[in-house]
Amino acid sequence: MTIGRFFSPEVTLWRNGGGVQKLKTGSAALGLAALAIALNQVWISGDGRVAEQRDMELVGSHDLQGRSAYQPVIQKQGDRWIAYVGHHGDEKLNPLTGRLENNGTSILDVTNPKLPRYLAHIPGETGRAEAGGAQMVRVCDGRELPRADKSKVYLLRTFGHSAHEIWDVTDPAKPSRLTSIVGGLHMTHKNWWECDTGIAYLVSGAPGWRTMRTTLIYDLGDPAHPVLLRAFGLPGQQPGSTGPVPTELHGPISTGPLGNRVYFGYGTSRGGILQIVDRQKLLTGPKEPTDENLLYPQVGRLDLPPNVGAHSVFPVLRMEVGEFARDRDGGVRDFVVITNESTANECREARQMMWMADITTESKPFGVASWTVPEASGNFCGRGGRFGTHSSHESFTPIYYKRVMFFAHFNAGVRAVDIRDPYHPKEIAFYIPAITDKTDKRCVGTGADERCKVAIQTNNVEVDDRGYIYTVDRANTGLHVLELAGAARKSAKLP
Repeated sequence: MTIGRFFSPEVTLWRNGGGVQKLKTGSAALGLAALAIALNQVWISGDGRVAEQRDMELVGSHDLQGRSAYQPVIQKQGDRWIAYVGHHGDEKLNPLTGRLENNGTSILDVTNPKLPRYLAHIPGETGRAEAGGAQMVRVCDGRELPRADKSKVYLLRTFGHSAHEIWDVTDPAKPSRLTSIVGGLHMTHKNWWECDTGIAYLVSGAPGWRTMRTTLIYDLGDPAHPVLLRAFGLPGQQPGSTGPVPTELHGPISTGPLGNRVYFGYGTSRGGILQIVDRQKLLTGPKEPTDENLLYPQVGRLDLPPNVGAHSVFPVLRMEVGEFARDRDGGVRDFVVITNESTANECREARQMMWMADITTESKPFGVASWTVPEASGNFCGRGGRFGTHSSHESFTPIYYKRVMFFAHFNAGVRAVDIRDPYHPKEIAFYIPAITDKTDKRCVGTGADERCKVAIQTNNVEVDDRGYIYTVDRANTGLHVLELAGAARKSAKLP
């Protein structure tokens, strides 16, 4: 009999079929063995048959019809909380219609987070994995948008790699397409939509541009009548330019007119670039894509090492640094949390992790800290699938802002990191879901040398204004609704 190793004072194991069991590392070996026998279960670290956790608990879950998932967004609509989940390409049965449907957008009522209820599925583009589907979703209430129907709620989503669409989701169980914003693209990805202004930054493979992804900026203040404002990218990416092509865009985050900054992340696992842009100059400056005009709104840029990407760039601004409280200067500083994306199975790449960049002097950003899950804490390189970060949450809810960041970490689940001391980020909680009969395999090698393992692949994470944490799985395991527990709750401002 083998008893699994635990790397925290107390780890809770959730079995798919039943109750909760807690084991303490300080227990005697015979006591652990007896407990395992009594439970009629042997737990081996990393086998995936049970969930692993520390100070984070499962509230509810849904299998999302076995669809590979990318971006979740949680929207309060009246008295209800609605989850919108984008999917990678594939084809699965929709039990609500009885038909096979291309993966697209799942819509769930999570008002009761213990029992997420599936409302509708909007099919996406035909294709598999990164091709097809409808990976990206953003949602705005018409009451916030400047020229929209105030009685409506709007969904902005990608349609595979070819288009961006607007859907009316006022009744989330009966979504209807309002308009196609732009089509004929050769790539889409991680958009951003300012609900207070309607400005949308659409990640697009625009015709004529030399890069896989650039930014098309639209005014969606009236979602039924999109207006293209400009295209934007790095010098060397625009039509007619020559020389090496800079790393493609992954996604932006805007602080809107109040913050007057847009943070662009380029690259996923290599050649990463953080670009800080003056929003007003971006929207009102000269639009012809010359080198000079593309540089006009830029206020800062950080070029990362060759094996480091910038999948997600999340600003945490005006942070009070406790260590500097008695210093005359520098006690309040600005940072960007840069998250890389792991792209290879079983650690066949450089480690992808989180980096803290100090941007207080925007023209001279620099790295001050990093964080990763120790591989030996769970034999993660041997579990199968990807190990390393993929993305962070992107909500600015004051419950967590400038306090706790959540990171999707593939086979290491979701990790909660206390960033209140930005120079020494510290993990405070984690949750690794159990695999299910829907969890897909992940393989390395080819032909006779191919070998496959079934592993959790927590792909994206988001939080809502109630403090719940939502993770979705790339390997078809579904949606998990979580909450902080124990000592970890003290790091947040939970209601």
